[in-house]
Amino acid sequence: MKIDDPQAVARQYATEDNLEARRSLYENADGPDPRALAFDAVAEVTPARVLEVGGGPGELAARIATELGCEVVMVDISPRMVELARERGVDARVGDAQSLPFGDGTFQCVVAAWVLFHLPDIDAGLAELARVLRPGGRLVTVTNAEHHMAELRAVAGAAKWGHTFSRENGAELIGRHFERVERRDADGWVIIDDHELVRGFVASLDADEPQDPGPYDLPIRTRRASSIFVATKAGRQVSD
Repeated sequence: MKIDDPQAVARQYATEDNLEARRSLYENADGPDPRALAFDAVAEVTPARVLEVGGGPGELAARIATELGCEVVMVDISPRMVELARERGVDARVGDAQSLPFGDGTFQCVVAAWVLFHLPDIDAGLAELARVLRPGGRLVTVTNAEHHMAELRAVAGAAKWGHTFSRENGAELIGRHFERVERRDADGWVIIDDHELVRGFVASLDADEPQDPGPYDLPIRTRRASSIFVATKAGRQVSD
């Protein structure tokens, strides 16, 4: 799958199956949870209004709304993901991160977890996220390092993660649109001891062209390496 091809992305997330196949790999994971670190980064600024783009089934949006008691809106390009998020009580809408249906300075915090590498034009997407943030507002993004799950990806013939927005280039890309950028890493290891998990992962890489994994032995011990980028929009935060 070409990860920033809109048609491929639409196919990938037409159902939750591919996403769940990849998520299931982390059942036997150690080290800090990047999802928890992303939530903490949002909680630090006690926002009143939060936007999450590419929120998938809506778990993080629902947690932010419930635990922080703030207004949360979620936008995702997949109608199925929006449907699942709404089932969690999230105010979820179908939309494109590169053309958001909100006015300037609407939100105090924007979250984009594992989504910016799907955008055909990352600069356009980051400019939109900056536009809808108030001066002094916070952007929280999550992505992976190029060596993320390298041992498992080698089984699928794709050892290098190599996406367009990664740990290696994230700070530079975000820095074009935001005043300050901080990186918080969440690294660890995953033990995979089930052939079905491996086959599910390989098939999820491109739903239209499933393929058999190459030869491998269980268990597979593979590194996970994610990064949370916390950025601040230029200007001074103004309270309601």
